[in-house]
Amino acid sequence: MALIVQKFGGSSVADAESIKRVAKRIVETRRTGNDVVVVVSAMGDTTDELLDLAADCTPIPAPRELDMLLTSGERISMALLAMTIKGMGVEALSFTGSQAGMITTPDHGSAKIVDVTPGRVREALDEGAVAIVAGFQGFSRDSRDITTLGRGGSDTTAVALAAALDADRCEIYTDVDGVFTTDPRVAPLAKKIDAISSEEMLELAASGAKVLHLRAVEYARRHGVELHVRSSFSGEPGTVVYTPKTGHPKGDLVEDSVITGVAAEASEAKITVGGVPDIPGKAAQIFEVVAKTNANIDIIVQNISAADTNRTDISFTVPMGEGRKVTEALEAAREELGFETLLYDDQIAKIAVVGAGMRTSSGVSAQLFRALYEAGINIEMISTSEIRISVVTRADLMEKAVRVLHTAFGLDAEETATVYAGTGR
Repeated sequence: MALIVQKFGGSSVADAESIKRVAKRIVETRRTGNDVVVVVSAMGDTTDELLDLAADCTPIPAPRELDMLLTSGERISMALLAMTIKGMGVEALSFTGSQAGMITTPDHGSAKIVDVTPGRVREALDEGAVAIVAGFQGFSRDSRDITTLGRGGSDTTAVALAAALDADRCEIYTDVDGVFTTDPRVAPLAKKIDAISSEEMLELAASGAKVLHLRAVEYARRHGVELHVRSSFSGEPGTVVYTPKTGHPKGDLVEDSVITGVAAEASEAKITVGGVPDIPGKAAQIFEVVAKTNANIDIIVQNISAADTNRTDISFTVPMGEGRKVTEALEAAREELGFETLLYDDQIAKIAVVGAGMRTSSGVSAQLFRALYEAGINIEMISTSEIRISVVTRADLMEKAVRVLHTAFGLDAEETATVYAGTGR
């Protein structure tokens, strides 16, 4: 007998027929003798529809009330799934995030998990029931309010429960057969990866791969939770995301491939602060202003100082949703900072190639730049880590760049990948 945590995304529980299909899979897992905890997202596009409804009522919804509204989507899913499983002859109990012991910070819309006390979930398992938990939500002891973890937070809920319950594995069910070398909606010849390190998965998720949420991968790596990414629409074994604690499923002698995958992100904006005095401390002042907005900076590039003016330009990328507040903060501090111009560009995309084998292989950068050059794709910014190279280009060239690099690094499969639903989550 094993303890298995299974997470099903919105596309997997989009309607009644989908819920029945998911329930059948859960019942089969339970009847083979396993204890099962299930985490569910809201049905289909419910969260987006609730956000639209809130926006129709008021232009700036109160964060506390918005969290109260949005958490209803997962509660609908959990109750319907529990009913369906009980109708198949297996006992099931549903729990909200707070009932399941998901304790968070008081930050509405972006709360972080600070503790997990799944006593009621454990009691349900001891009684032989399947425990169904609403993802994406928790409870703050400080504010005594319901909170949400941010979009994609159901992945994090599942990993946190798996860690707290010391589960044997955590299965993330989505609408593709596992983690692919790139998004199969963009490059149909994307190849399924059988096993990938959490380090590589972190880089891919941070670079735009949407099959797993970044915070969930970070949590799994930190707590040694092995993830299995699978499709709820097929019986394929999926992809194992292994950690340093669990190790590669085929053993330590497996050699890393040079490039594991290609990821892309089109939701960032580039801000260029022009004509900055090239003197010590100016960069620090600029990014202190940015830091006060709580924006997450990704890539930073500073040009060489012009000899005749002793001024330079500093460019950096931030999430598109945070671009306005950053530019407003910088504009307000223009006199203090002494820069000449401020440019905002949200028509950009970031493309990254990731692979642990880059540590011991030369020529990856040259191959990447040559492939983009031959495709007529200009590079605006470059950033690297030990196992990743990221470039920024125009947004309308993103999908072309992904396909070009996927082919250039020999990642194309012989057959077209199957996508069963819509979003990859």
